[in-house]
Amino acid sequence: MLIDRHHRVADYLRIAVTDRCNLRCTYCMPEQGIQYVPREEVLSWEELLRISRIFADLGISKVRITGGEPLLRRDIMFFIQGLAEISGINKINLTTNGTVTEKYLDDLWKYGVRTINLSLDTLDKAKFKKITRRDEFDTVIRCFGRMIKMGFRVKINCVVMSGVNDDEIESFVRLTENLPVSVRFIEEMPFNGEGKEEGHLEWSYIKILQHIKDKFEAVEKLEDPQNSTAYNYTVKDYKGSFGVIAAYSRTFCGSCNRIRLTPQGSIKTCLYDSGIFNIKQLLRAGATDQELAFAIQEAVSGKAKDGFQAELLRSNGKPVSESMSTIGG
Repeated sequence: MLIDRHHRVADYLRIAVTDRCNLRCTYCMPEQGIQYVPREEVLSWEELLRISRIFADLGISKVRITGGEPLLRRDIMFFIQGLAEISGINKINLTTNGTVTEKYLDDLWKYGVRTINLSLDTLDKAKFKKITRRDEFDTVIRCFGRMIKMGFRVKINCVVMSGVNDDEIESFVRLTENLPVSVRFIEEMPFNGEGKEEGHLEWSYIKILQHIKDKFEAVEKLEDPQNSTAYNYTVKDYKGSFGVIAAYSRTFCGSCNRIRLTPQGSIKTCLYDSGIFNIKQLLRAGATDQELAFAIQEAVSGKAKDGFQAELLRSNGKPVSESMSTIGG
């Protein structure tokens, strides 16, 4: 088992398989994009599967595949099929922007993926283009519909941005009236690839929730799953649900069970740290599985108490500046 010094057990690995993305969402990266990791520096599928097997032996049972946009990487299904065959991994989830996802849905279902997080920050076509700097709204909405029809458990990730899409919070909640979907409203974070934070947090999770309660009379609290990052609710008699994620306020850190692996092999025990160590360097230097497992255990054992401490102790001494695309969310 992977246990940190605060007695938290890590059983959930988030693997960012690429930092490349075909959208340019304003809260994630600059309009011109970011400097991508050279392909030779990205972990190969075989390396990722080896690392995943080691993590499974250490108690990881859930894996989420992220990016960038993970489905842009060639032969992604080879990797997902390989993950599905690893003993101990019993849940494989995916986060996607929905632009190239539809053609992969049958294979995703075949290899056991049942939950998909869809990044969608607006239900308005013109606003979608403004936020993402791309005209892919119709493609994403069509894919969303097919996901629901096929029986995937769909979670919509919506970053709430002041003056941009905050007028759509009510519309997103109403989306859950007749659809078995979960909408998660996320506090905006400073991972925009520009190293700057725009003022104070206008829409905290508390304000988002109060806004919804002001608009809907019958908001009911749901039981939050263990280690949940979201506070979950539903409107009475609605088929779906909604949640609020305090990604910037970081109120859920006390029950964190996550480890992150970036495309270039950096192990992150917190979204806000700058990377604890690079497992790719050890692997390519000839380290054995036992040596890799020991390095992972050492990294997890020293995990920061929360996101604030992790940010304070960033090894590069610099404030958060990377794009979310390089981290995997």
